[in-house]
Amino acid sequence: MEDQRDSPPSRDSDPALVPNSPRKPGGWNAIAFILGNESFEKLASMSLIANITVYLRTKYNMEGIELVNVVSIWSGSSNITTLAGAFLSDAYLGRFLTLLFGSISSFLGMGMVALTAGIPDLRPTPCEGEPNCPESQSWQLAFLFSGLALLAIGSGGIRPCNIAFGADQFDTKTEKGRSQLKSFFNWWYFSFTLALLVALTGVVYIQTNVSWVLGFAIPTGCFALSILIFLLGHHVYIYMKPQGSVFVDIAKVISAARKKSKLTLSPDSEFYNPNPIESDQQVVTMLARTNRFKCFDKAALIVDPSELNPEGVPNDNWSLCSIQQVERLKCLVGVVPVWFTAIACFVSMDQMNTLGILQAIQSNTLIHNFKVPPGWLGLTSMIALATWIFIYECLYIPFRQRTTKRDDVRLSTKHKIRIGIVMSILCMLVAGFMERKRREAAIAHHSFISPVSITVLLPQFVLSGLLEAFAAVAIMEFFNNQFPESMRSVAGSVFFLSLSMASYLNSVIVNLVHELSGRGGKEPWLGGHDLNTNKLDYFYFLIAGLGVINFMYFNFFASHYVFTDLSTRTEKSESSNESSS
Repeated sequence: MEDQRDSPPSRDSDPALVPNSPRKPGGWNAIAFILGNESFEKLASMSLIANITVYLRTKYNMEGIELVNVVSIWSGSSNITTLAGAFLSDAYLGRFLTLLFGSISSFLGMGMVALTAGIPDLRPTPCEGEPNCPESQSWQLAFLFSGLALLAIGSGGIRPCNIAFGADQFDTKTEKGRSQLKSFFNWWYFSFTLALLVALTGVVYIQTNVSWVLGFAIPTGCFALSILIFLLGHHVYIYMKPQGSVFVDIAKVISAARKKSKLTLSPDSEFYNPNPIESDQQVVTMLARTNRFKCFDKAALIVDPSELNPEGVPNDNWSLCSIQQVERLKCLVGVVPVWFTAIACFVSMDQMNTLGILQAIQSNTLIHNFKVPPGWLGLTSMIALATWIFIYECLYIPFRQRTTKRDDVRLSTKHKIRIGIVMSILCMLVAGFMERKRREAAIAHHSFISPVSITVLLPQFVLSGLLEAFAAVAIMEFFNNQFPESMRSVAGSVFFLSLSMASYLNSVIVNLVHELSGRGGKEPWLGGHDLNTNKLDYFYFLIAGLGVINFMYFNFFASHYVFTDLSTRTEKSESSNESSS
């Protein structure tokens, strides 16, 4: 046994398995297949996400609160299933098989959605400009929701593992590998975003102006192609073996800490911290013990030598855990404050996927006699995101390196998150003022479609893209840096869980605002078939106010939990978190 308090902090704190193959890590050769798979998978899924609001509005006659609820709940479910995906990946299947099975589920789900477009009996009777449109039958919705459910299940396998599987291909025990990993996060976002810009322009146009059948058949084929590309790279991938579920270890630590909650820690306390078992096939490095969230340390406190058997193994691993298990839980708890910041940021992003598209539907979509599909506005966000990443990686960083003669010139995670929060506030303010302009013009002309051009909505979608480029990328990078390699699937699931909670929270806020604003016989801010009778601008200003609160929360509280990487967290927590408990 070893008391970790007497050991120096390790700067190489990832308990990663070294591959049992003598070949070098996959590196960029493997990443080429992973990014190819990711690009086509995102092309397929985002072609549905970008236009799902239009499809449900025009083909299933959904409107107002019902439409927002369906889209938000489906989006939230697609992200919350990542917890199950991370569990299966870490405990049983590994990241490769989890990604493969998730892709197959998504392919089947996309195929079912394509059938709803191809078979008229699977949809309600079409409704063109009528005040009271026929509703879908229960069995029609059941078929549609089954396809969406398969897509959500597939997302649960893909989303927590694709970033982690890509990160596995780099040897982070070398300076070169760590440098490559930092660029990977941005290029991961850039590659599939660029593919979407090229392909979704055509797919969304086909869906809206040519044929929904063909428009959904294309992403179904892209799912099949993504699976093929992923399998073609199997010979160059680095495979990390499943190491057991971190979630079970977390439950054990909480159970053991609760049982020993009345005990007091002292400088002479002895902790269970066995040396790692090493062999020719694997090498395990140790997480250094930290002094924050000290209440969890009691889970590793050895009260009586009889807690260990003659081999030095706990007789009851729900009553005595190792320091490594405790530190992994601390990694998870340590990102919670930033996790709440992420949720508030992503609520603003959600507005553009639903209410922003509804604004576009009731705007003048004709530009020089060309009818712009409302779903194309989502491409504006992607263009803004890809443009910023290109400028940052290819222009800003090289320029700063030349002028400062330093390699470390990247914006800090704190700065990027702060900028992202500011973008979320500006996005909602601009959206509110543009909606007021659009609605007033429609009322003045007594028309359902506002004469204001759809182009006035572009700034709010640009700001939404910049919000994602700063906040989402920084938070994703932060989560991955705060977890050891064995928990990268957990890092991915935590990121997508924040997206899920944002979608669910958005649904709650929308329904709450609709209920409260409509009391006393007043016209509610939201709901109904016609945005011109609503007060959507007030709702946007309300979300902007939540953004201001989020900015203050991050600056005065959550930012203190943001560290550059895992080793920095370990070292700083030794000196700056003595009072945490």
